Amino acid sequence: MTDATTTTAADPSLPAAPTSCLADLRARFAPLFERIREGAVERELASGTPGDRPLPHDEVRALADAGFGRLRVPTDRGGFGATLVELTHLVADLAAADSNIAHLWRGHFGYTELVLLRPSSPGRDEWLQRIVDGAIIGNATSERTGTTLADISTTVRPSSDPDGDWRLDGRKFYSTGTLYSDWIYLAADRSGERVTFAVPADAPGVTGVDDWDGFGQRLTASGTTVFDDVAVDPSLISAYRDASLSHIQAFYQLYLLAVLAGIGQAVADDAVAFVRPRTRTYIHANAATPGADPQILAVIGRLSAGAFTARSLVVAAAGMLDEVVATNVPGSGVDHGLLDGAENAVYQAQIEIGPRVLRSASELFEVGGASAADRTRALDRHWRNARVVASHNPAVYKERLVGEYALHGRGPVDAWERYHEVGPTKF
Repeated sequence: MTDATTTTAADPSLPAAPTSCLADLRARFAPLFERIREGAVERELASGTPGDRPLPHDEVRALADAGFGRLRVPTDRGGFGATLVELTHLVADLAAADSNIAHLWRGHFGYTELVLLRPSSPGRDEWLQRIVDGAIIGNATSERTGTTLADISTTVRPSSDPDGDWRLDGRKFYSTGTLYSDWIYLAADRSGERVTFAVPADAPGVTGVDDWDGFGQRLTASGTTVFDDVAVDPSLISAYRDASLSHIQAFYQLYLLAVLAGIGQAVADDAVAFVRPRTRTYIHANAATPGADPQILAVIGRLSAGAFTARSLVVAAAGMLDEVVATNVPGSGVDHGLLDGAENAVYQAQIEIGPRVLRSASELFEVGGASAADRTRALDRHWRNARVVASHNPAVYKERLVGEYALHGRGPVDAWERYHEVGPTKF
């Protein structure tokens, strides 16, 4: 791992000075995103078999070394101080290059948000420094054993030595990004109470398995993580109900929307790249080449407009969440009225972005006929990846919640407040 100075010195293609300006951040990461884009199809074609496929460890590590993971860390702590709007643009840019790699950073940035919400403390400082030094934090909160996210069987308990570490046991799934990580953030049950903490990914008793078998987002390593008698410092364990309500739930959904917006951009880009050199057309075509055909141009126009709309919606929602974050008082939380409106905006964006990107990923094939279905082009990955990302938190539930907010003024935060009050075992 490297610090900010040595990282920029190691790669002369990267600007040297940390900055929160979106244009400068894009200039910094664009060469790396382009290298990731160049290998995306090859990685996709090799991604079929769980447990026996090359994972993009080198690409993820290159991003970390370039400082991607410290985007949200304040500049006075060695980060770039990026806003959520700026982060959203960069995640969408990365997703346009490879949505798998953009998606697998979701747990890292979610945990970074949680660290930033904490009051000043040595523990907060330690985590910020780890992130600045290039540590990647993975996610292992969900399980397949319960009926909802709130229902977990992973446990943390005192060891037989009353003065020793506690012990962690359990099995998680949907562990997005964990096989690439240095630390794993997770939730466990402590005598009937939901608690959270992080453990080193290489701690004895931690095993990650690449058994994610979804038809899309195959390289996110969203499979199983096993914890077998893993040592945990009890001073690092926090009760979920003790955390102030924050924008974190909305952030996790916003992040997925940024990935979807990036896929929409990739669809538009790939349509242009396919049509531009193409000379073969149809008897009923309107021009001698597809690039001059008004009907083909209309399809590309719709794809471009769809990508613009998706990004505009997610950026607008990110701006509202930035306003919420600005109200945060460490230890007390954020303005609940603003949070309700911002989380509702994220849901409104979700209702529109998912179907729009999925429609574009299908309409892409209208520009090229059967040759667009050539497996070596892997253009089908856009629909498959978008469908999997959009399925993480089905929009059908968000339609109802948006309707309730519009008609009755009942915001999304109500559900999270009840969850905090009664705890996961009674929710």
